[in-house]
Amino acid sequence: MRDGRTRAVAPLLLLFLALACRDVNTRDVRVVVPRGANLRVAAESLASAHIVRNATAFRFYAMIRGRDRSIKAGTYVISPRLSWAEVLDVLHGGKSVERRITIPEGWSLEQIVPQLARVLNAPVDSVQAAVRDTALLHVLDVPTPTLEGYLFPDTYVFPDGTTPRGAIALMVGRFQQVWQPAWDSVLQSRALSRNDVMALAAIVEKEARLPEERAVIAAVYLNRIKAGMRLQADPTVQYAIGHHVARVYYKDLAIDSPYNTYRIKGLPPGPIASPGKPSILAALAPANVPYLYFVAHPDGHHEFTKDFAAHSEAVKRARREWDSVAVGRHDTTRGAPASVLPGSVSSPRALPAIPVAPQKR
Repeated sequence: MRDGRTRAVAPLLLLFLALACRDVNTRDVRVVVPRGANLRVAAESLASAHIVRNATAFRFYAMIRGRDRSIKAGTYVISPRLSWAEVLDVLHGGKSVERRITIPEGWSLEQIVPQLARVLNAPVDSVQAAVRDTALLHVLDVPTPTLEGYLFPDTYVFPDGTTPRGAIALMVGRFQQVWQPAWDSVLQSRALSRNDVMALAAIVEKEARLPEERAVIAAVYLNRIKAGMRLQADPTVQYAIGHHVARVYYKDLAIDSPYNTYRIKGLPPGPIASPGKPSILAALAPANVPYLYFVAHPDGHHEFTKDFAAHSEAVKRARREWDSVAVGRHDTTRGAPASVLPGSVSSPRALPAIPVAPQKR
């Protein structure tokens, strides 16, 4: 008789607990259940977050339902619209909050760091310190003063609580997965280091707009190195400035920086951005072409030439197109990019200090 009454009362008690002690919050709430936590700790966390009104009542509810064990640690976002049974489903399922970030190809640390800090809910300074941590660089086998170029562009999902160093290690690990062992033999045959390839690939990433031009652009820069010419790559000037600029001025081409390829010979000391796999492959396997120059057209393609005379004519054609585009937009202040103006990207001539429109290559 008593067992019968108990069975009859249990559903009523469940209903009372679930209705009389309903959640008191109106917005989704983040709840942290520590490692090793039991139901009591989880219930107190829910009560502190105002998901449930009474921790003890929630515990009794879970016990009566036979779900007072196997609570999984994690960080959960719980909606107040969930019933207590659904809240228990969440705590037993263990699907805690994940933090997702997509790093586009061609992003630099200037762009990556603040976004990574936002996603990890970490101070920007702590992420800045991590990407320049020499001990971490050594452990990750990155041969440059910072991690520029080695945080591989991809989509990452970090468990809640991931530290900046943990996230960085995962991103560099992704680069190491992409880098094929067979590519090392290519380096030996070309007398290049992995860092050389990454530096070239980053420039290609910033220059190319059409996939089919990547290998040709890589070839142009390697041909210039073989010919003893400076690379004179505009993206390296933008990087040398140290922050994003809407315009590059001719005076900027004289910036004293090891990354300014208008001043230095050869490749910069490291990548200026994070190149994607297609650009890395282009740097490893450049096209077999004789070109030494190229100039950008408004539709995104580049015109490649072998000598400076032909390049000068190509520049004139491209500049007319850029000027026509600017007039069509009623914007005469935004003409051709630096590489289209006389004496820029592929020309060693002295340059006057006049403004140059934003990069449109």
